[in-house]
Amino acid sequence: MTDLVDPTDLPSSPDGGEILEPLRRAIGERYLTYALSTIMHRALPDARDGLKPVHRRILYAMSRLRLTSTGGFLKSAKISGDTMGDFHPHGDAAIYDAMARLAQDFSVRYPLVDGQGNFGNIDGDNPAASRYTEARMTFVAEAMLQGLTENAVDFRDNYDGRLTEPVVLPATFPNILANGSSGIAVGMATNIPPHNIAELIDACLHLIKTPEAGDDSLLKYVPGPDFPTGGIIVEPPENIAQAYRTGRGSFRLRCKYEVEDLGRGQWQIVVTEIPYQVPKSRLIEKVAELIQTKKVPILGDIRDESAEDIRVVLEPRSKNVDPEVLMNMMYRNSDFEVRFSMNMNVLIDGVTPKVCSMKEVLRAFLDHRRDVLQRRSIYRMEKIDHRLEVLAGFIIAFLNLDRVIEIIRYDDDPKAALMREDWDRDHPRVLVEADYVSPVAGPGELTEVQAEAILNMRLRSLRRLEEIELVRERDELRDERAGLVELLASDDLQWKTISAQLKETKKKFGKTYAGGARRTKFAEAGEVEEVPLEAMIDREPITVVCSQMGWIRAMTGHIDLTRELKFKDGDGPRFVFHAETTDRLLAFGSNGRFYTISAANLPGGRGMGEPLRLIVDLPNEVEIVDLFIHHPEGRLLVASMAGNGFICAEKEIVAQTRSGKQVLNVKGDDRAKICVPVVGDHVAVVSENGKFLVFSVEEMPDLTRGKGVRLQKYQMARGKQGALELDGGLSDITTFNWDAGLSWEMGGGKTRHEQDLSQWLGKRAGVGKRPPHGFPRSYKFD
Repeated sequence: MTDLVDPTDLPSSPDGGEILEPLRRAIGERYLTYALSTIMHRALPDARDGLKPVHRRILYAMSRLRLTSTGGFLKSAKISGDTMGDFHPHGDAAIYDAMARLAQDFSVRYPLVDGQGNFGNIDGDNPAASRYTEARMTFVAEAMLQGLTENAVDFRDNYDGRLTEPVVLPATFPNILANGSSGIAVGMATNIPPHNIAELIDACLHLIKTPEAGDDSLLKYVPGPDFPTGGIIVEPPENIAQAYRTGRGSFRLRCKYEVEDLGRGQWQIVVTEIPYQVPKSRLIEKVAELIQTKKVPILGDIRDESAEDIRVVLEPRSKNVDPEVLMNMMYRNSDFEVRFSMNMNVLIDGVTPKVCSMKEVLRAFLDHRRDVLQRRSIYRMEKIDHRLEVLAGFIIAFLNLDRVIEIIRYDDDPKAALMREDWDRDHPRVLVEADYVSPVAGPGELTEVQAEAILNMRLRSLRRLEEIELVRERDELRDERAGLVELLASDDLQWKTISAQLKETKKKFGKTYAGGARRTKFAEAGEVEEVPLEAMIDREPITVVCSQMGWIRAMTGHIDLTRELKFKDGDGPRFVFHAETTDRLLAFGSNGRFYTISAANLPGGRGMGEPLRLIVDLPNEVEIVDLFIHHPEGRLLVASMAGNGFICAEKEIVAQTRSGKQVLNVKGDDRAKICVPVVGDHVAVVSENGKFLVFSVEEMPDLTRGKGVRLQKYQMARGKQGALELDGGLSDITTFNWDAGLSWEMGGGKTRHEQDLSQWLGKRAGVGKRPPHGFPRSYKFD
């Protein structure tokens, strides 16, 4: 792309207007502004309080409405409306959805909103409309706001300048990790799992005590996420440690289940906890689909018996199935096991997005708590100074009560008179060390604050203004102020105070708090191995019937293969053979692909069956070349019409998907034509123009996929248009043992056996000779 030029050097537009700036620059600046706005104000949470602006504004709006955890509820529409009108000028639906999520105990580890009404459920149902639900803050949300009225954080103007809102909340615990967060911005995203507050606070205390502690040492206190829906984490510890060191990783999360004994050898599996962010109804629908499609043949049924708790019942098809085998199959094929991806991308200082380790996130929180402590201490000192100033004025008024009453009663401007009066501050009963002396007023004068406080004092309060009480309060405030001065001057004392605050928070939200105990457990789990089909279903005999038009079915038992069967009009039998329900069938298409079908999944034999094209993804233009039982130890010889082929092992061509597995590559008009098992040491091939050739199997390559090699050479002839065309092609092929010779059917129930085939023996890719005497005119071996 060419470099940008100075706008002043650009030519004028055709209509005489000037080009103010290049399009690239204009779009780039505007898109960058949009991207930064999305990152900072919508998608990424602040590492200090773990909230996005919409959540922070919801909680602040609720605090202004005085919706405490012990107070009454208020309509959600009022809360979202106030949030939108005062602080968050976006859609009320988005605000209500964000508030509803904060009330869902299955979405948030420590809910910040106490909802009354339908706020959705773990099945995935949406909350009721905001006009039907009510809400208030939880005890945890109040802890997030503690100190907000004590200048603990900065405030900024709201969107229209009428009000102010907090830039960040004080947050007495690391909410960014406790409740987690997720969001998608422009070019970046975040996904943080929830954790246990008590464990996080233990890690914070360790980090305060040992600032140079490594990320791995924190795992002694925070072993991993703690999801609100419980479950079992089966991720190896080294992977968890790597994820917390880098801020990126994933966790394998499984459901929690138990095996219930029903007596007489019967049993069922009861799932009591499902993975995080998995809707229960969708999970059950997917498992029901697995049962219908017979992808998990050993599973008989699934029932949802949940009430307030989770209870999903899995019934096996047979009592002989191992429960672990069944659950391993469910882990592979359903959301009973999920992988939660972690990406701790946060606004580390409220402005800069960064992917952080656990230590960096906790350090950002602790630094924020120290800043909050300093600001609250300074605010408290200012309040103490103001009170000390007032107390000094009260003491003077008490000592000179008659003069104060006289001034107030007779002077036209008592406030000014009180401030002009030279009062006696040296009373021996009051002056302990030194009274408060205003930096503005003189040694014996009252300040404006003191004069105003005296004038606002009620008469009935005079009897309570005893000198001992005034001196006691003054001395206590002086001691508190001295402690605050010492606190602000000592880093060690500040961290000791923060540690004490964190320990107090741990007592509130630890094991004694409702839901404070760890919910997600840890366990070791090896790789889920492929379960043999024989272990999943009962072994029963069946007869596989596939018609010429591709309709397939499985009839119960081994019937007489010569028995007359019913087919659709114009259709007839093509493949009929005995099999068992534990068998897998291989279908070879003319496109060179092998398709794998489970015999247990075939439709029953009462009807006409189903089209094979619906069971596997077989294109309409592709014909079925062969259909047979899969033998894992077997070897197959595959060949195309053009006479190219190779040998492949059956275990290498089994497909895991409906779309099959490409084995024989064919191009243009060429098609896959033959697939025969390798049962001997020689190959016999015959062409459509009647050429017979025998060569050793050793000349055939073993491949897993490809075009293969030339099996037989065919003559070229002039076509009707004069162009050279292939005269014939591959007709049939078979394998046999040289010592045993070769047999073929002659028709009429007669069979011909040729012991000596030495005159047709040659090298692969030869033309061959005329077939032996009595060889069928169809040029087929059977």
